[in-house]
Amino acid sequence: MLIRKRPPRPTPPGTPFRHENHPRPVTRRDFLGAGLLGSYGMVLGPAWLGGLLKAQSARAGGLDADIQALLGSGQCNIPTASGSLPFIVFDLAGGANLVGSEALVGQQGGQANFLSTAGFNKLGVPGNMVPTSTTFVSSALGLLWQSDGAILRGIQSVAAATTQAGVNGAVIPAMSQNDTSANTINPIYGIAAAGAVGTVITLVGTDSSTSGGNSAPLMYTVNPALQPATIDQPSDAVALAPPVPGGGTPDPLALAELESEARISTGTTPYQGASSTGSEFTGALADPSGSTPGVVLIPGSGNASLDAALKNQVRCSYVQAANTANIFAAGPSGLDPTQDPLIVGGTSPIFTAAQLQSDSDVQTTASIMKLVIDGYAGAGTIALGGFDYHDGTRATGETRNFQAGQMIGAVLEYAARKGVPIMIQIMSDGSLSANSTVDTSAAGRDKLGWQGDNSSVAATLFLVYSPKGRPALRNGVAGQQIGYFTADGSVVTNSSPAANSVNQIPELIMLNYMGLLGTDAQFPTLFPQQGLGPASALAALTVFEPIV
Repeated sequence: MLIRKRPPRPTPPGTPFRHENHPRPVTRRDFLGAGLLGSYGMVLGPAWLGGLLKAQSARAGGLDADIQALLGSGQCNIPTASGSLPFIVFDLAGGANLVGSEALVGQQGGQANFLSTAGFNKLGVPGNMVPTSTTFVSSALGLLWQSDGAILRGIQSVAAATTQAGVNGAVIPAMSQNDTSANTINPIYGIAAAGAVGTVITLVGTDSSTSGGNSAPLMYTVNPALQPATIDQPSDAVALAPPVPGGGTPDPLALAELESEARISTGTTPYQGASSTGSEFTGALADPSGSTPGVVLIPGSGNASLDAALKNQVRCSYVQAANTANIFAAGPSGLDPTQDPLIVGGTSPIFTAAQLQSDSDVQTTASIMKLVIDGYAGAGTIALGGFDYHDGTRATGETRNFQAGQMIGAVLEYAARKGVPIMIQIMSDGSLSANSTVDTSAAGRDKLGWQGDNSSVAATLFLVYSPKGRPALRNGVAGQQIGYFTADGSVVTNSSPAANSVNQIPELIMLNYMGLLGTDAQFPTLFPQQGLGPASALAALTVFEPIV
């Protein structure tokens, strides 16, 4: 008697994964990767004085001159307009496939030095869909892609052809560990140090972790002043600048009250920087003098300049509160993606009202992309769950990657509609390899099923959009691939500084962010702990010419 094994069935969207070789989920990362949690957002900012940052409604007329002066360089360094390059990380929790079946990865020499058929099979591409110089290759995004890649199809379903024509990208073959939050591949703090700023807050993210996402940050770049505050939906983004109390007309005295709080608490004499002894601070933060009471935040001989620096942080919290109130003098609708006709409700919106009401991926993406691209935040992370999809089918992974592509496409399209450049990193914790079974279902698209975790086929991607046109390459098309694979489909561990060192993955992103700004020569000075090598080695690792 012939007994046939039932073929694997795809996991429906939103249904958690239950893998035999995986332990029960315990941490939030486990739940996110398994699809037991949807995406949600979090804002990073100096929240240790978060209560002071609850801006109120503002009067017309702007900030008074003494408070305005404290916004500047050397004082509070609060931008009055965003002039930085927006940056967003898509952190796909669970170990997604990003190359072979998606962006092409090649042997030494670049993407077009194709892998063997066995190598593509390992990466989920069946023999009849293996890319060649004339077939199954798309250059629609500048970076070469398998022409039926699910992320590519998702991007193209949202981003217009004119938007795609302004995109280029690069692939970084680099190993990372499977199913863990310990991979230090999130560059968000380094991006902030390199110049990403927002008029309201520095960073946005999706988790209460140190990075604001699923994967960990590069630890030497972490700025402890940036603390998380959760954003789950558009209403949480709006709460960055609370509406007029009780609704109606803004209170003309509210901004004056916030400015007075700053003056009474700290004074407005300019901060003297590293040479300060604290004498410029008055009011509640004045130094004690004889019988006159005061406060010392960092006591001890020789700590006067440190004490003054901390007092300046306190002052800047008051100043930021007043500045945020001034920005949203007429209310906080500028933060609300549901009020933006380019995103929803207009003649050709990016999302439908139904998507924005019911899809957690859409709610998070819309909220964070508006904050970053509109300049209210400098940079951020969007973590999406459900990418631990090695259930033996192809349908589950194709569906989830397509959905991720839609979110990436939405960010690109919104940037294009606003006429703003952006850099997008796409990463995951590890990856996976395929079995030899073709999934013939409609969603499986006649591709090979995903069998199990495999960190040796992992990679990171980044895309860049410029309203001026497709970003130009510094080192030719070969430079779009930093590192390479073996012919049979594995990362060559000495092919780049990042190939077998997760710390160098975010460093490559930080370097290339600075390259787009034209400040990459400053990289070794700004990040003296970097491990990419001497200045002479960095040029070959910098993909694009400046775009801003």
